[in-house]
Amino acid sequence: MPQPLARPLGDAGIVGDPLTLALGVVINDSVRELALTHRSFAYENGGLAHNERLEFLGDSILGQAVTVMLYTENPTLDEGELAKRRASLVSTVALAEIARSIGLGAHIRLGKGEEQTGGRDKSSILADTVEAIIGATYLDRGGDVATALVLHLIHPLLADPDRFGASMDPKTSLQELAARLGMGVPSYRVTNSGPDHSKRFHAVAILGSREVAVGSGSSKKQAEMAAALDAWTILQAQ
Repeated sequence: MPQPLARPLGDAGIVGDPLTLALGVVINDSVRELALTHRSFAYENGGLAHNERLEFLGDSILGQAVTVMLYTENPTLDEGELAKRRASLVSTVALAEIARSIGLGAHIRLGKGEEQTGGRDKSSILADTVEAIIGATYLDRGGDVATALVLHLIHPLLADPDRFGASMDPKTSLQELAARLGMGVPSYRVTNSGPDHSKRFHAVAILGSREVAVGSGSSKKQAEMAAALDAWTILQAQ
């Protein structure tokens, strides 16, 4: 299986723009442009093709590469722990962190509405674009290079000893803590506000009849994760 190296993808002497250097792989200009085109830009420019199909492809490649790596490198871990680690590494939180570390937001083609509402730093957009880049790499360079790119991107996450803690998988961590404390299964009440192109979601983490914490985000999932992390932190301190 390809391993993450300083220049992981075999493109000796890579030159180019900062994103190419950060990725460590040269991708054909047209497919890379497609990977960086958000649907808001496509809609505002006459219905151009956008990156959601590439995102779908990249999600599958990401999941497979991470699954094989975790299985191969952790022979003593059981299925449950492997699944938890995989969920942490392919989560929106993790992918957005990767995107920010390589400055991906500056390269995304966004519509004016998203641009004006901070779209370049929205975790959901950043994570989706990482997946699209992986998909584009698969189409242009093949499966081995795409797998090597995945391992290159997640390598810094694996080096963090706290990577698999509550901050990466807060909903699971809260559920496990609540079970240990005999508090039952957490539930979430979610509302939203704002215009359709820039909704904000607000979640309340509930245990029994108690509203433990609140969180907000640019998606229902992000809001629930934020609320779960705050709830986990509150319960840990009690």
